[in-house]
Parts: sequence; C-alpha cells; structure tokens
Amino acid sequence: MTSTHEKVSHLPDSKRPEYTPISAAQGIEQAFGFIEGRWKLLILFHLFGGRVLRFSDLERAIPAISQKMLAQQLRQLEADGIVQRIVHNQVPPKVEYRLTTWGQSLCPALDALLKWAEMRNPNVPDADA
Repeated sequence: MTSTHEKVSHLPDSKRPEYTPISAAQGIEQAFGFIEGRWKLLILFHLFGGRVLRFSDLERAIPAISQKMLAQQLRQLEADGIVQRIVHNQVPPKVEYRLTTWGQSLCPALDALLKWAEMRNPNVPDADA
C-alpha cells in the first residue's frame, strides 16, 4: 500500500480545543460534510501530491462521472476551500484545478482512515462483543 501523503508536509501544530463527545461528533460530521458525495474522494485522490489537472483530464481519469456532476462537485470543493480553480485567460479557455494547502492537508487523515479500514478482518468475530 502506498501512502496518500508522501509529498505532503504537515501543517504546523496548533493548540487544539478541548472536545466533548457532542462537540467531537459535530466536528467530525462537519468534516465528513466537506467530502461527502459519490465523486469527491475520487477527485481528491487524483489531485493529491500537488497535481494540477485540467477539467478534461479529470473527465478522462473518472470516466463514469458526467460533465455536469464533475463541474458540480468541483464547485462544491472550491466553495469549501479544498480545491483551487485556476482560469487562464486564453482562447480556447483553459481551466485547471489543484488542491489548496488545506485540501492537501487532508491526505494524512484519509491515509489513516484507509489504514483503519484495512485492519478490519471480516472472518474474525469481534472480541469485545
């Protein structure tokens, strides 16, 4: 398995707030809200590592997604500050997408979630049950 954040530097440590079970659940719900949707994670994984892709590159990389859905998902990711849209003033128009620093910082969290999912062994009953 390769790491999703091989080329990503970590953000500087900052003082974390004290969480209660309720505030932690609300924070996680908000975080999942940024990446929920059938296509957002796939888009993110194509942009990780500092890649800059044109709209057409993303279309080719994700053939099952429609143009309308790709545009919608990219707009949402841009509005949430995860993806940056770069418009080049030329003819024909050229639009590129890249992750923001904050979007790139999502790599380690998704990598940890992937490792957590790999730990599940469906053939072994839960010892805590």
